Amino acid sequence: MTPALLIGAARSSSGKTTVALGLMRALARRGLRVAAVKCGPDYIDPAFHAAATGRASLNLDSWTMAPDLVGTLAAQAGADADILIAEGAMGLFDGVPGAPGRTGASADIAAALGWPVLLVHDVTGQGRTAAALIHGLASYDPRVKIAGVVLNRVASPRHEKLTGEAIAALGLPLLGALPREAGVELPERHLGLVQAQETQRLDELLDALAQRVEAHLDIDAALAAARASTSPLAPGGVLLAPPAQRIAVARDAAFSFFYPHHAQSWRRAGTELAFFSPLADEPPPMDCDLVWLPGGYPELHAGRLAANHVFLNGLRAFAASRPVHGECGGYMVLGDALVDADGQAHAMAGLLRLETSFARRKMTLGYRCASTCAEGVFGPAGAVLHGHEFHYATIVREEGAPFAMVTDAYSDVEMRAGLRLGVVSGSFFHYVA
Repeated sequence: MTPALLIGAARSSSGKTTVALGLMRALARRGLRVAAVKCGPDYIDPAFHAAATGRASLNLDSWTMAPDLVGTLAAQAGADADILIAEGAMGLFDGVPGAPGRTGASADIAAALGWPVLLVHDVTGQGRTAAALIHGLASYDPRVKIAGVVLNRVASPRHEKLTGEAIAALGLPLLGALPREAGVELPERHLGLVQAQETQRLDELLDALAQRVEAHLDIDAALAAARASTSPLAPGGVLLAPPAQRIAVARDAAFSFFYPHHAQSWRRAGTELAFFSPLADEPPPMDCDLVWLPGGYPELHAGRLAANHVFLNGLRAFAASRPVHGECGGYMVLGDALVDADGQAHAMAGLLRLETSFARRKMTLGYRCASTCAEGVFGPAGAVLHGHEFHYATIVREEGAPFAMVTDAYSDVEMRAGLRLGVVSGSFFHYVA
């Protein structure tokens, strides 16, 4: 089994991504075969992982994925690798209400797979109090083993000595201390980091992160701390059933939120994926059985998409006889109009009676359990899907039959989600498993 290490923290913005990407690239520069996974439903980070390691990264999520699927994907991610680095999400134990081990927290993944945690702790404004907080994290759940600590944003050698001695007294190895000086910054936008494909001089950025980690972290000790999974993992185990035999998938800067485990699972089941670019005014290939429009950032390209008549007319022609499904950004493009951040309305495909706006923004975020309302892409009516929503768009107009009824992690009250009209369907819901 491949030894693994999960990078966790007490909260978001502690430096997990900096350490994870820097460590991945540093190990790859040593000639190691480095695998990576992201804990939680996240589209952005796995693309950065792939750039840092040279191989695809997958998502593992304990709320949307059954335990056997988590184990299968973990085994597939680590196959033929020397080391696997898992990047946690939010705080180590942050999740939602759920059965034990099914809360969506990164700690669930560490506990289920027996992966030790390298804890990144931001010591801004803290001295020995950092040790108290780390002690709490280390003792909170006996299933989770903290293998070592990396301090981040250390103000001075004296600050490092003060906090480091207090942490050493806990019996936890201090594996590194990153100074507070301005380091490498990854660009961000409203849904998180700017996409890897849009980040200028990405290789230079990743090399700079590697150099920072090499200078301030004991990489040999981190490697020694990694452990193989204590659970039996089956690389050829549970797969997600593909929604069609040949699927046309939109893929470019406007449509990039397509989970790697979907592509992997569907291909293993014999499905062919044909990628096309709406931004390049490419129509969906007409020899496919289904068009899948993933989420992404169509609001940043709304004017260009509205002018791409080859794409729009091709999509309409496809939808005349075969199913089209859109998620989040893809759903917005299936509507009549998309209003950009400046308040300008742009005509979209007009396949659903929908108008969305980024001029009136409101964040919607959370896990969802969906039950489809009619036979369609996901099978018969009543198909149960697990996923999430994460968007800032608001709905100006949404008329027609719903795609699904959904509940969230906090309530059993059902809500309408999306629209369906003939063979066209879509919603803000992102399907995970």
